[in-house]
Order: sequence, then structure tokens, then C-alpha cells
Amino acid sequence: MRYVEFKKKIHDELLKHPEGLTWKELKTILELPYERPCPNWTKRLEQEIGLIRVKGKGRAYLWKISKT
Repeated sequence: MRYVEFKKKIHDELLKHPEGLTWKELKTILELPYERPCPNWTKRLEQEIGLIRVKGKGRAYLWKISKT
């Protein structure tokens, strides 16, 4: 999977879930082949689509799209 495809899938899914999703939920829903998100890709998502990650329950972080 290339970054562009990954970005589109993540962006589209997070727009459907404004309350946010965990990486585990995204991985399952989108059937992503990665155990953990690539730090470089995550940084790019922050810059390009306004990804933010906020503390959720336990150790999980919620991935969301910034409203600004």
C-alpha cells in the first residue's frame, strides 16, 4: 500500500467518525496490513489532513480530524 492510498482511507474513515477511532479500530475496519502506524506517515497525516491524536481510554489514542 502506498502512502496516498493509506491517507485517503484514513481520511475518509475519520470523516465518517468525528468522535475518533483508535488505531486498532482503523486497522480492523480498513483491513490495514500494518501492526503499528508508520511514524513518518503519521506526521505527514498531521500536516496534510489535520490528523490529531488525543488520549482515549487506557493506553489508546483516538485519531481524529482537526476541525480547524
